[in-house]
Amino acid sequence: MSTQIVFVHGIRTSATMWRGQTTYLDEQGYASTAVDLPGHGSRMDEDFTLHEALHTIDAAVRAAAEKGPVVLVGHSMGGLLCLAYVGGAQRPPVAALVAASCTSLPHGAGLRAYRLFARAVDSLPDRGMWLTGRVLEATIPTETRYDFAAGGYALDMQDTALRSLAALDIAAAVPRIAVPLWFVNGQYDQLRLNESLFRRLAPHAELLIVPRTTHLVTAMRPRVFNAVLQLAIATVEEEQPGS
Repeated sequence: MSTQIVFVHGIRTSATMWRGQTTYLDEQGYASTAVDLPGHGSRMDEDFTLHEALHTIDAAVRAAAEKGPVVLVGHSMGGLLCLAYVGGAQRPPVAALVAASCTSLPHGAGLRAYRLFARAVDSLPDRGMWLTGRVLEATIPTETRYDFAAGGYALDMQDTALRSLAALDIAAAVPRIAVPLWFVNGQYDQLRLNESLFRRLAPHAELLIVPRTTHLVTAMRPRVFNAVLQLAIATVEEEQPGS
């Protein structure tokens, strides 16, 4: 049974944000699945709820687990959801977890400030699309620049999703995660806010900081992030019986 990789995207974007990773894994002969969370991508007409988001992750993980050990990978909001899922009361069939750009607890002043900023951008005449385009043009290489927008932007669900994240008890979930765990942050990522706390909550986890990179670490440095995936896959395969 070969290792399976399941990807969970961040807020506003969709499964297409992982094209740089899924293409690489396909070339290496690994099977992968990138889900669309409710209210995002191909499911834009749905409402976002934590229950359905976690159910989406669980369904993808359990389907993949029938074919081999699962490496679960989440970015930003997707990373927080994956931490809550793997660290839940019931241990899911996940062999390893890569949590990118999500070492910030989703509540309190930090979340309020992020929601205010998102609302301000959304209030612009084009809902901030010109600004988003200029930021991506200035920071993301051409090979991955358009992957974030390819599935559309879930602008209508953004505040609902952010508000919903406050219900996640990440501080309780992270210590319960017993599988190999990697936190991957860009050097200039604004969501490194509680990085030291996450390290204390999961002393067995590895923290990887990618230099000269912001929150969009998967697209800014796709080769580096793919190397992290290869590390996670190798770790899982070494732990399999008969390896």
